[in-house]
Amino acid sequence: MEVEKYSDELNVAVRVVHMACSLCEKVQKQLLSTNSDQVKSKDDDSLVTVADWSVQATVSWMLSKSFGSQNISIVAEEDIQTLSKSESSSLLAMVVTAVNGCLSEASRFGLQGPDKPLSPSQILEAISQCSSRGGLLGQHWVLDPVDGTLGFVRGDQYAVALALIDDGEVVLGVLGCPNYSVKDDGLNKYSRENLVMSNGEVGCVMYTRKGSGKAWMQPLIRFNMRLDWPNSAKLIRVSSVDDPALATFCEPVEKSNSDHSFAAGVASTAGLRKKPLRVYSMVKYAAIARGEAEIYMRFARSGYKEKIWDHAAGVLLVIEAGGVVTDAGGCQLDFSRGIYLEGIDRGIIACSGSKLHEKIIGAVYASWESSNL
Repeated sequence: MEVEKYSDELNVAVRVVHMACSLCEKVQKQLLSTNSDQVKSKDDDSLVTVADWSVQATVSWMLSKSFGSQNISIVAEEDIQTLSKSESSSLLAMVVTAVNGCLSEASRFGLQGPDKPLSPSQILEAISQCSSRGGLLGQHWVLDPVDGTLGFVRGDQYAVALALIDDGEVVLGVLGCPNYSVKDDGLNKYSRENLVMSNGEVGCVMYTRKGSGKAWMQPLIRFNMRLDWPNSAKLIRVSSVDDPALATFCEPVEKSNSDHSFAAGVASTAGLRKKPLRVYSMVKYAAIARGEAEIYMRFARSGYKEKIWDHAAGVLLVIEAGGVVTDAGGCQLDFSRGIYLEGIDRGIIACSGSKLHEKIIGAVYASWESSNL
């Protein structure tokens, strides 16, 4: 039987994201229980944590181990500028501890870790290796180590997002959502208390391959359990709801990330009646892919350029689960032009089906004209 294309890459990617989620859960638990200095601000005022650097180092090392460091291109969000400063020695030490702790458990996820703990310089090198700019030619892994860092530090939703781009097309998407319940209605019922009392029922990894027309969801591997492929994976599918009055729509939590007032106008024009579900991170894409929400609207502030790592995995997940994702003008997103999604018309729209998508796009045009923007 012919081996499906990218099967090896998908196998490794899913296992690596499971590892990364395990790392994030440990760091988040420590972060929420202490006042430790694990969070820093970047030059653009966005946050970065021990988990961001640790996940990037872990994923980078594991991909290089699996596919060869000379043959791999990784596009990721973080750099080592802050970690390399002399005053950041304690921060680097925390990253080193987190990374080596995670890598020591690689066999639990069906992967092979290093023979001995990595040194600080090796970990910095692994982070720095993720400096590719992507582009039209060749294969590029795209990683957002902790998407939704504000949600992460608040004990709310966040995601580990890993995608593979081949000649400008997203061909694999893996989304780890440690605080997203595998049970239905996971977002509406989520709270820190539910997380604590979940008995292992919170947390999942979703994944897909381009052209498969399928997407899968697995529960996270916890405690001393081992990842046995496919580990209770079940198919997920977008919602069949196509009536705007019944549709649930998601948008970013922070107003700085999306124009809430314009989205409200679009929602009103399209006939949406439910209040928006404001969610951190690419979990919004996950909610549409598994049928918990039908619409995701994002209208970034003027001058902001969307990064490919904020969307690649989630976009493919929604599309292969049966949904539609375009810019607000109805055009496909272009992941072939480097680290930015160039040429986006006003915003990004993800829907569970073409009927709803057409209504939302029409409402965008109508609302745009009436706003005189």
